[in-house]
Amino acid sequence: MPHVEPVARRMFDLTEPICLVNFFSDEPNEEMAAIGLPRYWDGYFAGRSAPLGVVPAEVVDAAFYNFGPGEVARHLPKVWDTTTPEAAHAARQRGCVAALRRILGDLVETPGLVRAADLLAKAAVSAPVEGRVMYAGLRSLPVPEEPVARLWFAANMLREHRGDGHIVALMSERVAGLEAHVLLALDMGIHPAESFGRIHHLPEPTLAALMAGLRDRGLVDADGRFTDTGRATKDRVEALTDVLAEAPYDGLDADELDELVAALEPIASRLRQTGSQ
Repeated sequence: MPHVEPVARRMFDLTEPICLVNFFSDEPNEEMAAIGLPRYWDGYFAGRSAPLGVVPAEVVDAAFYNFGPGEVARHLPKVWDTTTPEAAHAARQRGCVAALRRILGDLVETPGLVRAADLLAKAAVSAPVEGRVMYAGLRSLPVPEEPVARLWFAANMLREHRGDGHIVALMSERVAGLEAHVLLALDMGIHPAESFGRIHHLPEPTLAALMAGLRDRGLVDADGRFTDTGRATKDRVEALTDVLAEAPYDGLDADELDELVAALEPIASRLRQTGSQ
């Protein structure tokens, strides 16, 4: 049944700290190194793209949307000379689960975590897969039975579902992948936006062309800050992203949704306290 009020933004705030252990904790990197991928970005592209199988770099680049020219191709498909998609996904999951167990500590054995994992998994498998490449890839894999693994897998599935919709929202506003990083940086109060960690390593001519294009479209001003048009564009992207992320939670009734929020709050709070690391 549809909910009267949108819930996707609230659920993103509660589930994102669960997913961030993959990027901020040591355990996922250690598990990737154990299967022969000691370099962070090799492990990133192998682990995240694993549900798609062995596909050309162009496919992953399209699905991920926001990497610079040639960045994906530096890692894919060469990582598959070292490991397999199945092994990469398993290593990523083991590392994230180990990190969650360490950080959550006493919360791991509570009924609340088990219930959160079950309800989150119910939501995560409730949405249509049409047009959701990354989400569909994860939906093709079995949902783990063990509660912490189940919690992470469901949260990650919902993150990719939201990400697929976010790309639709960006494309609807004609915002390209690298441009999205600039808008995000400015939204986070980072200035100059070129210093943002996701793009600061790009060649100076690439960054200059990126900012020039946004200025030409009236999204940023001469100082590289939001114009009113740019701010409104970013707001529309986020609003549509929330709308498109709503479908999984229609799989829960109102009482289940309230129970899920209550169960996730202490988990998210603990993870935020540690920065998910």
